[in-house]
Amino acid sequence: MEGATSPDRPKSLVVLGFGAGQIVAFASSFYLMGVLGDAVAGDLGLSSTFVFATVSLSLAVPALLAPAVARRIDEGGGARTLLSSHLVFALGLALLGYAQNAAGLAAAMLVMGLGMAYGLSPTPFAILVQLYGEAARRPITGVALIGGLGSTLGWPLTGWLAETAGWRGACFTWALVHLAMFPLMSWICPPTPGRGRAHAEAQHGEVRWDRPMAQLAVLFACAWFISTCMSAHLPRLLTHFGLPMSRAAAVAGLVGIAAVAVRFLEFTVLRRLPPLATTRAATLTHPAGAVALVAGGGPAAPLFALGQGAGNGMLTVAKGVLPLSLYGPRSYAYRSALIGRPAMVAQVAGPAVFAVVLDVSAALALVLTSALCLVMFAMTFGLVPAAHRARRPAFS
Repeated sequence: MEGATSPDRPKSLVVLGFGAGQIVAFASSFYLMGVLGDAVAGDLGLSSTFVFATVSLSLAVPALLAPAVARRIDEGGGARTLLSSHLVFALGLALLGYAQNAAGLAAAMLVMGLGMAYGLSPTPFAILVQLYGEAARRPITGVALIGGLGSTLGWPLTGWLAETAGWRGACFTWALVHLAMFPLMSWICPPTPGRGRAHAEAQHGEVRWDRPMAQLAVLFACAWFISTCMSAHLPRLLTHFGLPMSRAAAVAGLVGIAAVAVRFLEFTVLRRLPPLATTRAATLTHPAGAVALVAGGGPAAPLFALGQGAGNGMLTVAKGVLPLSLYGPRSYAYRSALIGRPAMVAQVAGPAVFAVVLDVSAALALVLTSALCLVMFAMTFGLVPAAHRARRPAFS
């Protein structure tokens, strides 16, 4: 089977190790400033707007570097890239802990963005495809299932660290965790030899934008736009339907629970279904929850949170599985990077755009996100494995 190697570590150990690494990576980067942002702004004398602008800056780095990182993975194997991410994260967190002004904060967040480009889910997913080829669906789901605890565990852990040692102490502690993860991941991660530059570049030259790739890019761009909108604004959105902020924040926590639960179902029961079927269902859970919220008001808020979490949880798995299902393991990392790049750009813009719409009308904001979900639903039609298509019309 092309794309598969013979790993010298038990599959369960690899999945558990990669999942634990994803918990640490997401908790200490993607979800970090949601807890520490206000404290950082107050201590450095900066506006919250500027602090969260640096978060968008960090998210822009993976969007810019994703294809280059994917080429590196295909050429030299993904293990070195994943291991490097822990050192880069540790450096970024240390710089953040030492930051004294706006320039120091921006520099730290740029380094954090580099860590995200190297170490978030596309890299372990690519390694799993290198290891297991077309049989990587279940390991990818397992890593996504465990890594989904990044927010569930990360937010309270970071909050406790900030209360105990201050926001700088929290940053330094997470940096030490990444340094501890380096030898652990060095032992767990099997060697994944790449194909060499010439062979990899030849395969990359075969990757071209066709209709299925464009559909996947639109699907995941809409999904990641909605995901970042909800992660930034969900409690505030729910207050527009009569919930006090404390209750809204508690209800928003159901998103993570639903995401983990649906990934567990995918890992155990739903894995027997075609990936397209579960993806199609996932695109409709957010609109169903939005209809319940608009019709039922505050008492229906848990239904909306569960719908958002379930859909997002399944779509995270789909982002790793669908390119493999449709195209196979050949040039998986590079193809996935091209498909995912619009999604990375969309997630940078999402929170700011949604904030403007939400200030106009909460119902209008839900119409926007639900309409995007219907676009995603439409994008799931007409997708069949490349082996079943006589030929693919290229865009260029």
